[in-house]
Amino acid sequence: MKLLVTLAMALALAACNGPTFNGIVLDPPERAPRFRLVDSAGTPFDLEQQRGKVVLVFFGYTHCPDVCPTTLLDWKKVADSLGKADAAQVEFVFVSVDPERDTPATTARYAARFRPGFLGLTGSREQIDALMRSWKVAAYRDGVPSDTVTVYTMSHPSQVFVIDRDGRLRLLHRAGLSPAQITSDIKALL
Repeated sequence: MKLLVTLAMALALAACNGPTFNGIVLDPPERAPRFRLVDSAGTPFDLEQQRGKVVLVFFGYTHCPDVCPTTLLDWKKVADSLGKADAAQVEFVFVSVDPERDTPATTARYAARFRPGFLGLTGSREQIDALMRSWKVAAYRDGVPSDTVTVYTMSHPSQVFVIDRDGRLRLLHRAGLSPAQITSDIKALL
């Protein structure tokens, strides 16, 4: 009996500490770095204007052979499982780190191929470099920098940044989380 009471108290204390997340929790959460880019239709995207929504941000590129399509396919499964009302409160943002090949139109088409409503954004090399610095991420072209061949890969982060409704960076989702785990985290933030 004493063991049951102790276990019940431990569970009650855990519940008081808030939800358990599957992603890496940033504690304390920090304000997400601002960024503004223009989509392929010329519409500005400003992260500050997404307050009230949960925002997932992923840095990749459209020619990526593995982690980018896998991440966006997982996002599709997540968005589909959230239902219409919850999905409307979540913004999925794919930012290309390869503006030399990925135009705003190419990036937007790529993201929308996985699910209409997914945002695909990029900018000039200067804008993307400044954005990556502010988010403390790095991406670079693999191979010899002076090579002018257009067939190349990019090394880039594989984690997804999860921003809460107050604009705070709350979680990092590492590659390999299941859509169910990602959905659970999003619902907890909603």
